[in-house]
Amino acid sequence: MSNPAPPASRRSLAPMLCLDDFERAARRVLPRPVFAYVAGGAEQNLAFDDNLQAFRELALVPQVLRNVSQRSQRTTLLGMEYAAPFGVAPMGMLALSAYRGDVVVARAAHVANVPTVISGASLARLEEIVEAAPASWFQAYLPGEPQRINALLKRVAAAGIKTLMLTVDCPVGGNRENNARAGFSTPLKPSLRLAYDGLVRPGWLARTVLPTLLRHGMPHFENAFAERGAPILSATVLRDFSKRDHFDWTHVAAIRKAWPGPLVVKGILSPADAQLARNHGADALILSNHGGRQLDSAIAALRMLPEIVAGAGSMPVMVDGGIRRGTDVLKALALGASFVFVGRPLNFAAAVAGEEGVAHAIGLLVDEVDRDMALLGVNRCADVGLQHVRDVRAPVWSGNAARDA
Repeated sequence: MSNPAPPASRRSLAPMLCLDDFERAARRVLPRPVFAYVAGGAEQNLAFDDNLQAFRELALVPQVLRNVSQRSQRTTLLGMEYAAPFGVAPMGMLALSAYRGDVVVARAAHVANVPTVISGASLARLEEIVEAAPASWFQAYLPGEPQRINALLKRVAAAGIKTLMLTVDCPVGGNRENNARAGFSTPLKPSLRLAYDGLVRPGWLARTVLPTLLRHGMPHFENAFAERGAPILSATVLRDFSKRDHFDWTHVAAIRKAWPGPLVVKGILSPADAQLARNHGADALILSNHGGRQLDSAIAALRMLPEIVAGAGSMPVMVDGGIRRGTDVLKALALGASFVFVGRPLNFAAAVAGEEGVAHAIGLLVDEVDRDMALLGVNRCADVGLQHVRDVRAPVWSGNAARDA
């Protein structure tokens, strides 16, 4: 059986001129509960909003007449060369947004030669995703149970994964009130409201739900542990994500000893934690407040970037949260980021047009970064620095400052 046709053709992708366009289109494609799960943050969305605001408070300072005819975005990270300085962040339950969503997003990223991170909360087996995108990273949500940790590490290594990402900011689930108000829960709870929300999106039912059920049965959480997890409609789902509050630095040290490849720690915001991660053998950090989905009012990762980079030495420091434009990518690089990761917009792109939509979205961001590098006056990502960025909240310099002092 062939794959179901995506909800948009190449022709209908023409109006998608930027990443935000995919969110607007996805609102018309996805049922309200699924859209709310992807789009929202925790409680009042303060952390989510600050991720966007932090980028708005920075302005770029272009330098002209620099001969930018030799531009290249190629970036080396953890021993791999990528076509652009951004990758695809891990996103749980992508298969609710698009048919085999985890697979199509990973495959589009692989074709574009940007890294993708398989979520420990994905609904497709990591082995299947790695087959589609062999260079994928794996994100682990881990409990404080050494036996289960070790079994999962063996499975991940056997699948051919080289880079392991530990997500460390989820000892408990965030208070995602928007999910409850929209009728989304984990586990999913069948109800008349949920059925209605699905029925008013018949395209989503035909292209995502029915093919999934007919070809693969009820979706399960496939990668939380070495063994298959619970189905998304099962009351035992929460047990699969329990005991994370037992996880601590001693487990990170044990994982470092057991894992032979690059080890990335994601969810760091504190300079003290960044130093602890470095001391416990992390090869790289991703600064993140989990897209504003965990602790509301958690500071935007971008705001902590310069301070943590200053103490990181040669260790790569990456960032996610709020990246929607090529200028956002360059602002993060200017503050010292080695790389950035993009999440929600690529989820929405998959919902709108499957793999073709994700490829289009990645292409849009690549084109923006290229154009913005030229306008900024740089040929390489490594050339972007503090000289190219200013905080717009800072007072305007006065030529009379010295006299007035």
